Amino acid sequence: MDGFGLLRNMGGMILSAWLAMSDAEEARLPAYGVDLAATSVSGVSSGAYLAVQFHVAHSGIVRGAGIIAGGPYYCAENSVDRATLNCMKPDGAHPVPEAAHLKSITDRLAQSGAIDDPVQLRDDRVWLFSGTADRVVAQPVMDALLRYYRAYVGDGGIVYKKDLDAGHAMVTETQGGACAYSGPPFINDCDYDAAGALLAHIYGPLKPPAAEAKGRFVAFDQNEFLPDRKAHDHSLSDSGVAYIPESCRANRCRVHVALHGCLQNEEKVGDAFYRQAGYNRWADTNDLIVLYPQTVARYGWGWPGRNLNFVWNPNGCWDWWGYGGSDYHTRNGIQIKAIRGMLDRLAEPKP
Repeated sequence: MDGFGLLRNMGGMILSAWLAMSDAEEARLPAYGVDLAATSVSGVSSGAYLAVQFHVAHSGIVRGAGIIAGGPYYCAENSVDRATLNCMKPDGAHPVPEAAHLKSITDRLAQSGAIDDPVQLRDDRVWLFSGTADRVVAQPVMDALLRYYRAYVGDGGIVYKKDLDAGHAMVTETQGGACAYSGPPFINDCDYDAAGALLAHIYGPLKPPAAEAKGRFVAFDQNEFLPDRKAHDHSLSDSGVAYIPESCRANRCRVHVALHGCLQNEEKVGDAFYRQAGYNRWADTNDLIVLYPQTVARYGWGWPGRNLNFVWNPNGCWDWWGYGGSDYHTRNGIQIKAIRGMLDRLAEPKP
C-alpha cells in the first residue's frame, strides 16, 4: 500500500472513531420534561394500526391520533390470515370485523385492566385518511375504523378525508413521488399536507410551519426500553430517532409519535420518513418533539424475554397481528411498552 493509501485509511479510521464517539454521546434518549398528557400519535399502514393500538391502550395520555391507511383496533385478532385478508383486502368471504364486536373486546380489556378506560377517548381528536388509489389497505377497512372510533369519540372529534387519488403512502405537500404511487419510500406528493392537517386537528390552531426544519435529529438506543434489552428479538431496530426543536431547550414541549409503515423504516428507506413526512417544520414552531421509533426486519427464531418464538416479519412491519405475543394490542404489548418507555423518558425533568 502506498503512503497516500495508508494515510487515507488512517483518516478513515479516525473519522469512524469520531463518529462512534459522537453517536455514543447521544445514545441515550434525553429527558425534556415534556407534557405527557398532551401526547399524540400517528402512523402509516402497519404504523397506523400500531397508532390505533397505542391510542386505545394509553388513552389516558394520548389526546389524539392520525391514522393513514390503517384499520380498527384488534382487527386481526391475533391472526396473520385475518390481517392480510379481512383487514387489508376484505371481500364477501373475509369481511372486516364489525365495530360492535371489536368494541365489546375493547370494553372487556378495559375491565381487566389491560388497557386504559376507553371513556377517556370521549374528548380525543381523531384524523383519518384513505386514498382512493390505495390497493394495499382498501377503503372499507378505514370505513370500519371510522365506525369503531364513533363508538367512543363524538362525531365532532373525527375528521375522515377519503377523496384524494392517493396510493398507499404518507401524503405530503411537496415531497415524494406521484400521488397515486404505492411503493418505496411510500411518501407521495399530493399537494396536500397530511402531517399539518392531522396535527392541527389534534391540537387546534397551530403557528405556521418553519420555512425549513432547523431542529436536531437525535439517534437513541432503543434496546434500553426492552425488558431483555434485545430490540432485534422484538423486530425493533437498535436505534430510533427523535426530532428536537430548538424551542424545547427553553419551553415545555409536547410529543407526537410518528410511526412509519412496512418497508418504510430506516433500514429500508434511510432517513426518508423522518425527514420528508412533513412533521418537523410544524414541530419547530409549535413546541413539539417528534418521536420516530424504528422497526427492523426479522425472520427466524429468537428469545424475546424467556420465550422461544418464530417471527416472520421480513418487511419490518409493526406488530398488529401478534408476531410478538398475544397481548401485542394492550399495555403489555412489547412494542407498546417500549414506546411508552420512550415517552416516560422524554417526560423526565430536564437535567
